[in-house]
Amino acid sequence: MVERVTVVAFGGVQSLDVAGPWEVLAGANRYRTAHGDERAYDLRLVGTEAEVASESGLVMVAGALGEPVSSGTLVVPGGRTAAAGDEHDEHDDLVAWLRGCRPTRLVSICSGAFLCARAGLLSGRRVATHWSLSQELARRFSDLTVDHDALYVHDGPVWTSGGVTSGIDLALAVVAADHGARVAQEIARWLVMFLHRPGQQAQFSGPVWLERATDRRVAAVQRAIDADPAATHRVDDLAAQLAMSPRHFQRLFARETGLTVGRYRTELRLETAKRLLVQSDLALDVVAVRAGFGSAESLRRVFGERLGTTPGAFRARFSTL
Repeated sequence: MVERVTVVAFGGVQSLDVAGPWEVLAGANRYRTAHGDERAYDLRLVGTEAEVASESGLVMVAGALGEPVSSGTLVVPGGRTAAAGDEHDEHDDLVAWLRGCRPTRLVSICSGAFLCARAGLLSGRRVATHWSLSQELARRFSDLTVDHDALYVHDGPVWTSGGVTSGIDLALAVVAADHGARVAQEIARWLVMFLHRPGQQAQFSGPVWLERATDRRVAAVQRAIDADPAATHRVDDLAAQLAMSPRHFQRLFARETGLTVGRYRTELRLETAKRLLVQSDLALDVVAVRAGFGSAESLRRVFGERLGTTPGAFRARFSTL
C-alpha cells in the first residue's frame, strides 16, 4: 500500500530538512515504479502559510495544515526558530496542530524535536537532535532521553535525527526498514552518497565511504568497527562472535562489502584520522592512537601510500579551525 507522508513547513524552516528526506522518499517511488511496482509514498507538503520562506530565503509552496494527521508518516523539520522558548515563540499554532496529530510514524529532523516535544509527541522516548542543541533539549524536556551524539535514533514509531544532512541518513533508514536495504542503497547511489551512516555514528564523524552490508550479521560487525575504529577487531574474534569459522566469515564479509575486514578497518581508520586532523588540534601521535593506527609513523606511512601527502600537509590544507 502507498503510505501517506505529510511534511510540515513553517517560517524559518531549514530547507534541507525538508528537501533531503523528501528526495529520498521520492527516490523510493522512482525505484519502485521503474521496477513495475506501485509507488511507496504519497508525499505532501503542508505549511503554516501558502508560501513558506525558509531560513535561507528559499520559498516553498505548501498546502494548508488542515486536520491533524491521524495516520501515515508525519515529518517535522527543524530550523533556528524551532528551538525558541515557549513563552515567546512564533510557532504556537503549529505546536497546537501537532498536539492533535497521531501519526503511525513520527519523523523529526534536527531541531524539529523541540516542536514535537512541546506537542507531547516524544514523551518517554530516546531522541536525537542537532549536537549544538542537545543539552538544551534535555534541560527543557526532562521526560526525554536525549542521545547527544547519534546521527539518528529509532525508538518505536518515533524516528529523530541530528543536524541537517543526518535527516537524509534517517530517511534512507526509513526506506530500508520499509522496502529493504537494496532500495535504500540504490537511492543513495542516485544521490551520490555512500550509504549509509548508521544511526549510532557520532554527528562529528566523517562519512563512512564504504558499502553497507545487507546481511544483518555483517552489518553488525560494520557497526562495531564504525563505533570504535581504534579497537583491534581481529578476524578470529569477530568470526567467533558470529559463531562462524574465520574463513567463512571473511568470504561473507568480502561478498557483502567488496572489501576484506582488514581493508575495511584501514579505510575507516583513515577517514577517522582525516576528520580528527581537520576538526581538532590534537597532536599527531594522539590522532594516530585514536584513529587506530597506533603510532604517528604508521599514520604517516598510510597517508603517503593512500593520499600521496603527509598528515601535517593534509591538516594545513583542510583544517576547519
